[in-house]
Amino acid sequence: MTSTDETTPWWRSAVIYQVYPRSFADGNGDGTGDIAGLRARLGHLAGLGVDALWLSPWYVSPLADGGYDVADYRDVDPAFGTLEEAAALISEAHALGLRVVVDLVPNHCSEQHPWFQAALTAGSGAPERELFHFRTGRGEQGELPPNDWQSHFGGPAWHRTADGAWYLHMFAPEQPDWNWEHPEVRAEFLSVLRFWLDLGVDGFRIDVTDHLVKEDGLPDTAGHHHRPHPWRDQEGVHEIYRSWRALLDGYPGERAFVAELWEEDPQRFARYLRADELHTAFNFPLLRSAWDAAELRSVIDATLAAHALVGAPATWVLSNHDTTRHVTRYGRPDTSYGFDRSARHGLPVDLALGTRRARAAALLTLALPGGAYVYQGDELGLWEVEDIPDHLRQDPTWLRSGGVDRGRDGCRVPLPWDGVEQPFGFSPDGASAAPWLDVQPDAWRALSVAAQEGDPASHLEFYRTALRIRREQAGLGDGPMTWVDADKDPAVLDFARPGGFRCLVNLSGTAVPLPPHDALLLTSEPLSDGLLPADAAAWLRTAGEA
Repeated sequence: MTSTDETTPWWRSAVIYQVYPRSFADGNGDGTGDIAGLRARLGHLAGLGVDALWLSPWYVSPLADGGYDVADYRDVDPAFGTLEEAAALISEAHALGLRVVVDLVPNHCSEQHPWFQAALTAGSGAPERELFHFRTGRGEQGELPPNDWQSHFGGPAWHRTADGAWYLHMFAPEQPDWNWEHPEVRAEFLSVLRFWLDLGVDGFRIDVTDHLVKEDGLPDTAGHHHRPHPWRDQEGVHEIYRSWRALLDGYPGERAFVAELWEEDPQRFARYLRADELHTAFNFPLLRSAWDAAELRSVIDATLAAHALVGAPATWVLSNHDTTRHVTRYGRPDTSYGFDRSARHGLPVDLALGTRRARAAALLTLALPGGAYVYQGDELGLWEVEDIPDHLRQDPTWLRSGGVDRGRDGCRVPLPWDGVEQPFGFSPDGASAAPWLDVQPDAWRALSVAAQEGDPASHLEFYRTALRIRREQAGLGDGPMTWVDADKDPAVLDFARPGGFRCLVNLSGTAVPLPPHDALLLTSEPLSDGLLPADAAAWLRTAGEA
């Protein structure tokens, strides 16, 4: 962790690496990434220089939505390993100085969860159904959904059961929403938190943080003029997180929460990060921003201002398991990100340009105040795999949209570790099965960990160097920053951090001179005649300070 202050909690400055377990490393040769593979590769993560791991769900699941449909919150799916292996992983990570954050999915479960199965069996009016949102349909025979809510994965957010009732699912039909007004649901999740805390985890990433509580009466969205939508960001959600925070604060070792929160209103966003609620939240506005200096600066200022309202640290993220990889985004004419993936899919991509910009963006985010996230493969310079054959696609967004939305499989392709043939070391030699998503591009052989290891010009060594410098610079991580504006090109982002650290990001179309400095710490691209090239960034030490 960046050494801003030995008393600063780790989560205020941490660089956290997201592991998507199915696609990280396959230890037993069955084609699915697992805990055994992750344990064997922990050295890679420790050597990279990150502070913590965030693991996407590894719970028992039918995998209708990549594990975000949980059938048992207190056990590991056999495809990934066992609880004993999970405990060993946590212990081994701690021995390497790595903290472990696990995903928690509290808005919905799997249709295979025992409580939901009991609700289906119990029938209309049974108390088991009160744990979820069962309703009578509209229309003469109850044949219409109870309201007009739409699933995030396409189509109505309601599914009709065999006995004619409807249940709410804001995502896939295989993911029924919990009823958080029910005390048994609240007690169950406090128990789940205790289970994993007792096993040694250091925190939780909370999936769709603002969805848990729904507006009374579940009113239609159409004509609903109140803010916010009736299925998100309701007042009652804050009571839940205050109870969670009280539980977490009773454990030693600075355990922490991070919220998945796509909230655009700064005031409402900040409410989740009050001192008695959650610790941090993902900063998605920067991920969605175009590669444009004015837009990026505006987002950075707005982010820091929103967090300052409650004294919380900002976090910075460029890609994750739900979004198009930023090497691809930054190589398109339209460099912004939106959920309308189909509108951008198949557009021309300049991967060389996208890679240049991705390296510059890494230096930008790692220099900004607060913490940062690295999605697995970011450190290798991987791009979005867009030419996945239709019959291999598994994302429910692809299936539910009838193939209109190309889905998120392209950012979930298994990682390349070594070798010159697929699966590039993802599975052990002689593995009996192909990777679960068998679409690694041949070009990735040059991007494998082994191919990049020791090459000072490689993406991997660039990340290792950046993270090492970040640890060494006392002014990085949590703390203040100042824009340097005197006589500056508005297309160049230039800011200072304590200790004489300075970061420049050149988003103009031409090379620019560096300001006077005592040391050039790192550049994302080689200087050209002493100038910082376009789409490049530099870290400097200035003003004679060490």
